[in-house]
Amino acid sequence: MSIRRLPEKLVNRIAAGEVVERPAAALKELVENAIDAGSTRISVRIAEGGISRLEVEDDGCGMTAADMALALERHATSKLPDDAIEDVTTLGFRGEALPSIASVARLTLESRVAGGDGWKRVVDNGAVVAEGPAALGKGTRVMVEDLFARVPARRKFLRSGRSEYAACLDVVKRLAMARPDIGFIVEHDGRRVLDVQGGQDQLTRVAALTQRDLAANSIGVDIDRGEVHLGGVISLPTYNRGIADHQYLFVNGRPVKDRLLVGALRGAYADLLARDRHPVVALFLDVPTSEVDVNVHPAKTEVRFRDPQLVRGMIVGGLRRALDEHGFRSVQRPAEAALAAWQQEPVAPQPPAPTLFAAHLPYPHAPATHLFGAEGDLATTALLHDRIVDFAPSRDALPMGRAEPATAPVPQAGAHPLGIARGQIAKTYIVAEAEDGLVIVDQHAAHERLVLEQLRRGMGGQAVPSQGLLLPEVVELDEPACDRLEAAAPQLAALGVELERFGPAAVMVRAAPAMLGAINCQKLVTDIADDLAGYDAALGLSERLELVAATMACHGSVRAGRTLSVAEMNALLRTMEVTPHSGQCNHGRPTWVKLAMDDVEKLFGRK
Repeated sequence: MSIRRLPEKLVNRIAAGEVVERPAAALKELVENAIDAGSTRISVRIAEGGISRLEVEDDGCGMTAADMALALERHATSKLPDDAIEDVTTLGFRGEALPSIASVARLTLESRVAGGDGWKRVVDNGAVVAEGPAALGKGTRVMVEDLFARVPARRKFLRSGRSEYAACLDVVKRLAMARPDIGFIVEHDGRRVLDVQGGQDQLTRVAALTQRDLAANSIGVDIDRGEVHLGGVISLPTYNRGIADHQYLFVNGRPVKDRLLVGALRGAYADLLARDRHPVVALFLDVPTSEVDVNVHPAKTEVRFRDPQLVRGMIVGGLRRALDEHGFRSVQRPAEAALAAWQQEPVAPQPPAPTLFAAHLPYPHAPATHLFGAEGDLATTALLHDRIVDFAPSRDALPMGRAEPATAPVPQAGAHPLGIARGQIAKTYIVAEAEDGLVIVDQHAAHERLVLEQLRRGMGGQAVPSQGLLLPEVVELDEPACDRLEAAAPQLAALGVELERFGPAAVMVRAAPAMLGAINCQKLVTDIADDLAGYDAALGLSERLELVAATMACHGSVRAGRTLSVAEMNALLRTMEVTPHSGQCNHGRPTWVKLAMDDVEKLFGRK
């Protein structure tokens, strides 16, 4: 078959397939054009998820009639003043969006420059069908109707109106997040679904477009390395989601979904979150235009860095330092649903009391002076105790508390952020009194994090103390597992695990980390071997060992169901206060929550 030139109409449809595969892609191009036009407010109207109609109106610089005609030609743009494509600073610059959209839909373009007359041009699936004067303020209005109506092969691959609407809204949110100086309005089927004002700071804009409580549960990021700057907000590890739909990444103000950046983000939270949980982040990376190529993808959603290792190291290291600086902080308020679960005990009707206090006495006719005697009145106290015991059905039915002899003055709660231990519930939760509220600590989750941080310090050069086994234990595994353990033996020794090869299908364990106490070496070594095999082979050995350390920490932590002394509880609290990341366990769950005094008073109707 001989070579031939493709007709212009087919070329436009091929371009449309690259740039405009769904309504959200068309909307992205139109909103980017509005931003590049210097707009201060952008209005978006969507009907049926954008399938039947998309409309974008802005108050930017506008276009003349001649510019509008040129804008509807392929590869015509005002955003590239010279041939230096690597120095582009605008969101769009290829000049394909408008003609590509117009080739597969009915496009109405209206625009007016300051001091000029408005003009309208209508293109229906590649053919100009109307043009003439238009009445509108300074700026541009673009309406796209019946997308892919005459291209059934593409139309049938569109999703439901609800799914397409969700994609359109996500596009606008990402662009609005990148430009907090611009106001955005989104209406869907006549209902306003988004309205953010211009001139906001970045944290306020991010919180408005994600979740309002992000501001109270996030950490600011502001890092400079040479000419590269990384800013934005990241959530505390305990403030996470089950899917990665709230991760917003920007390069030079351009929303991207780049694998390098996503991988770096995952590395920064590697041992702070479970593998199926994801942080809420909005990161803005600014690099010199000569150091990044934004033209590697038709929709410009991926970029290529000249020095990818610099960028990855900056994100992983910078986010790690930001998380380290916030120590034991976690999501400190219990969820509203948890507060709502507190119930008031129903009060049974009381018979009329002959005196003011008689209805509340253990015996209906006991003198009130027996209960309200002078402080320290031993006779009164003994009498009250006897009457309560006699009144109770049995001694076993009474709630029993555990007390210990005081060996030192009780410390003041105000001197410690996590307060002073007052007791233990269900042999799992430590209850502490802080100056400004009630703190509840999950002892297993908290100690698991403390052990992990000790192991991580061992990997950083401070060797973890090991405890030699009286009799070395032989653990039988398959040969590949033994090979992996043998290769990692020097690094495992830094974690306190000393082992050596013992034949083709076994290893001998000579020592274990002292902090883990009495453990099942068979299970520990088997889990380590599984972790070395199971984690992504693309990770380096040191990164995989950090994940292995989390497994070791779980083996040696204080288990739920173990009774702790008051001294042990307070020691755990004090260690948490000085240990990084102690606010969340190795799986991203909070290790402690605080019930503020205001909340306690509300529960009892005092406020």
